[in-house]
Amino acid sequence: MSAISTPPLAVVEENLPNARRSRRTTKIRGVRAGFWVYVGLGVVVVSAIFPYYWSFLIGSGDASTINDPSMSWLPGGNFIDNALKVINDPAVNFWLALWNSIFSSTVIAASVVIFSTLAGWAFAKLRFPGGKWLLAFVVATMAVPMQLGVVPLYLLFSDLGWTGQIGAIIIPALTSAFGVFWMTQYLSQTVPDELIEAARVDGANMLRTFWTVGVPAARPAAAMLFLFTFVGAWNQFFWPFIVLDRQSPTLPVALSLLQSNYFVDYSIVLAGVLLATIPLLIVFAFTGRQLVSGIMAGAVKG
Repeated sequence: MSAISTPPLAVVEENLPNARRSRRTTKIRGVRAGFWVYVGLGVVVVSAIFPYYWSFLIGSGDASTINDPSMSWLPGGNFIDNALKVINDPAVNFWLALWNSIFSSTVIAASVVIFSTLAGWAFAKLRFPGGKWLLAFVVATMAVPMQLGVVPLYLLFSDLGWTGQIGAIIIPALTSAFGVFWMTQYLSQTVPDELIEAARVDGANMLRTFWTVGVPAARPAAAMLFLFTFVGAWNQFFWPFIVLDRQSPTLPVALSLLQSNYFVDYSIVLAGVLLATIPLLIVFAFTGRQLVSGIMAGAVKG
């Protein structure tokens, strides 16, 4: 048998950095975005920004701006005046409505994240009789429209004397079937069973394992769920419009009062809409970077 010739070790060590550099360059070149990718992203960005610019364009004009065929695409100078009209309108009660929206949306989002993470951990990593059927039942509840439960829910809160109070829109939204399903799927794919077994071998009970293993792993999905739930609760109109009175509304319900007159001044209405959007933009500005970094960290670790 003839011996297989192998290159000297020095040659291999000399060519190894070049080979690694070549593979690294190939990978970087393979993921570099092309011209049409930037064009598509530009179209998406413009499509997302245009509604805000249109609202600001109308909100910075006067009552005749929206019907003006020769309307300029440059903003006018009346936005601050229109915004002050919204804020100082006694029928809107802007500051109370703003506080009600911030408080209710924050409590709902935090509650959904906590309960969904706990339930998702139980469905994903605990074994108990009927777990799969119970998860299927939770997911099936998402197919039931909210409108079907409005009448009995209103009668219940009316008997409890909670109509007109901010708790009437918080309590029904403390849990979310979508949040449970979201966290179950994420935790089942992110946390390996071997890691849980290692924690149990080290003497950690189930609550300690959840706190030290499940919570750090669920952080990216929990942050995304918090943002989605906060935005959904902030924009909720149907149920707050029914159960709350006009003395203590949320912001979407309060802004709807701007259209209750015989003549609707859309410059004031859209100025109010932009004011209601500013808190959401602030939330995304402060949490967007943490959300993206958490997702990227989870992707690198996975």
